[in-house]
This record gives sequence, C-alpha cells and structure tokens, in this order.
Amino acid sequence: MTLDQSLERTLTILARRETVFRFFTDNARWERWWGQGSTVDPRPGGHVRILYPGAVEVVGEVLEIKVPERIAFTYGFTSGSPIPPGSSRVTIDLAEEGLATRLTLKHEFSDAKARDEHVQGWRYQLAIFSNIVSEEVNAKAPEMIDAWFEVWSNGDAAERARLLEQIATPTVEFRDRYGATRGSDDLLAHVTAAQHFMPGIRLERQGDVRQCQGSAFCNWTASKDGKAAGTGTTFFAFDAEGRIQSVNGFWSQVASG
Repeated sequence: MTLDQSLERTLTILARRETVFRFFTDNARWERWWGQGSTVDPRPGGHVRILYPGAVEVVGEVLEIKVPERIAFTYGFTSGSPIPPGSSRVTIDLAEEGLATRLTLKHEFSDAKARDEHVQGWRYQLAIFSNIVSEEVNAKAPEMIDAWFEVWSNGDAAERARLLEQIATPTVEFRDRYGATRGSDDLLAHVTAAQHFMPGIRLERQGDVRQCQGSAFCNWTASKDGKAAGTGTTFFAFDAEGRIQSVNGFWSQVASG
C-alpha cells in the first residue's frame, strides 16, 4: 500500500524533550492523553491501542522508537472505517528548542479523504497533549504562586531572595501598574521599595489557580496592617522547567486612604 497522502503539524511544548517523550513510553501517561483503557507497548512490534469516546477504537503497531527523539506506529480503526488497521502511519519527532520541545507529527495515508478527516482531529489531540504535558511540568503551580506572593510579603530580605531563586528564572520579568522590572535583582529591589513605602503590606492568593499551556492566573488580595489595601488578578508564564519567567499583575481595586 502506497502512503502518498500526508498531513503534518508542528508545535512547541514548554517542557524538556525527555519529559515529553515519557508520554509515549508510560501507559499511565499515554492513557491520560488518549483516554481510559488506551495503552502502548513501547518497543518495535509493540501494540498500540487508543480508545476514543463512544467506544471508537484505534489499534496499531510500534514501527520505530528512538528515545527521546521519535516514535512511529501504524494507525487504523478496528471498525475498518475510515482507515483499516495497519493502513496508515503516524510519526512523531521531538527536537530540542532551547529548554522546550518542538514536536512534529506526520500522519501518512493512502487516501486524501481520510487525510482530510484527520486534520482537525490532530489539531485537537495535540493541543490536549501539550496541555497534559504542561500540567505535569507545572503540577506545583499553586505552591509556586503562593511563594511568589510570600516574596512580596516577607519582611526578611534574605528570605525573599531565597524564595525567588527557588521559583523564578534569573531573568524573570514583572509588570503591574506600579512597576516594570527585568531580572531577579531588579525585582527584589522593587519589592524592598514597596515594603519601605507600604510597611506591613501582605499579598495572598484568593481561590484556585487556573492554568493552561504553561500559563496560569489567579486572584489575590493585598492587605496592610490587617486592613484591605486592594485586590487584583495576576498572570504567570512558566518556562520548560516549571519556573516563573514572567508576571503581569492587574489591580482591580485599590483601597482609598
């Protein structure tokens, strides 16, 4: 069978290549991507099973696996439609892009109609995949964000520096209505000034952290000496290792007086 029709998609995932590749070799992670009951045997000749909603089942065989660069497998529906088992091939290549990973997917078919039917499906499935990987990398986002607010609240300069080093990149950028800094030293100087002009200020997260594809946001409150000083929302961007690399804060309300 000649596979002379193909579709390709490329996207960057904010995770190290080794982290991304684990989702092709670990059944629990594979199942998180594709759905309950999906399995992969990560060796040449190993069985691939994908269970879509509505009891739609895809099966295949691993053709090639090169850790942490490539996995290739056949792909076909047990029902025989729109692609019989063994009659198409999926190849996923991973390349380092700084600390992140560039994923390139190629799905080869013998039929243009079947190819076209899978364009949106792969657009969707790779977005799901990227977000699942991101959720693993940033599993500690709530704790990281709480530590970020503690940096602003803690009165000990050495402790502020220690906390910031643990959670943020050295080049972390910060912007809100009162500040625009680049780098941890600049940010720490700004926090010191904020504490000088607003002694006793304390920032705390309110509600859950919501995150997607390496970004997160949450609401917060600011208080000074136990009295409300303001509220707002802050957006965080994380790097491929789960560290905070940029922050934008929006004040919703500032207390008068």
